[in-house]
This record gives sequence, C-alpha cells and structure tokens, in this order.
Amino acid sequence: MDVIEVLLPGVGLRYEFVSAAGNRIGIIAHRDGGFEIVRYHRTDPDAAVPLLTLTREEADTIGEILGAPRITERFADLTREVPGLAAATIDVPHGSRFDGRTLGETKARTKTGASVVAIVRGEHVIASPTPRDGLLGGDSLVVVGTDAGIEGVRKIISG
Repeated sequence: MDVIEVLLPGVGLRYEFVSAAGNRIGIIAHRDGGFEIVRYHRTDPDAAVPLLTLTREEADTIGEILGAPRITERFADLTREVPGLAAATIDVPHGSRFDGRTLGETKARTKTGASVVAIVRGEHVIASPTPRDGLLGGDSLVVVGTDAGIEGVRKIISG
C-alpha cells in the first residue's frame, strides 16, 4: 500500500492512502501530538469528512492495539529519508543489570545521544517512554540515532 506523506507547515504531517475498499483516507498528525482521521469524498478529492479526532494518549492506545511492528517499520522508513539517522531494535536480555530498573538509570541518551523512542513488551508498546518507565528482560527497545549511538545503547543494555 502506498502512503503519501505531506508536510503541513505549522500543523504537522498528513498521511494519505487508498483503502482496499477504494476509500481515500487521511491521517493528520498534529505537532501537539493529536491526530485526526478523515475520509475524502470520491467526487471531490479536496473535501474531507472528519471521522475521528484523537488525543496523543488515544492515538498511542490505538497504535498499541494495531501492533508494535509498525513503529519499527516507520522508523526504518524515516532513516532512509534522513541521512545519518539510523533506527534499530535492541533486546533487553533476561538477567541484564537493567532488567527491573528504569530507562533513566541506563543514562543511554546522555552517554550516546541516541533516543529510545519506544519500549515493546510483547504486544504492548510504550511509545515515547520517560526516564521513569521500567525495563524488563525480554523487552525490545526501539532506538533512533547515529549508528555509533545505537551501538553505544546496545553495549549499555547488554552490559
């Protein structure tokens, strides 16, 4: 499925795609974290019917329900668009010194400059985790940064 991404200056980003049923759908990601989902009229491609408005938290919940793999895929797409930016998934080993500790205790961002943008725990996703969010053995961290920064996070987590 092709997704068209359009920058909306001062607003955020709009993602558009055509569903299997032939509906043109738009998702507007606002800079403040909110989202709007719209459907475009078939006869007037510029007219949109609002379907749903979501807060950041509601959008995160829907994202969790729809599945964590999409987060990793989207960051992989982003890294192809931005030179020097890379994304990777790093597993927290069972028995790691950070198993049962907080993300902040790793000091990963401070030490490497790379950011943990999500913690994936089974089918559950903690998007935009805070330093207070806990880590457990078996978690997967979605990390964005330079290749060196990501490798630094990998070394910190694996000990």
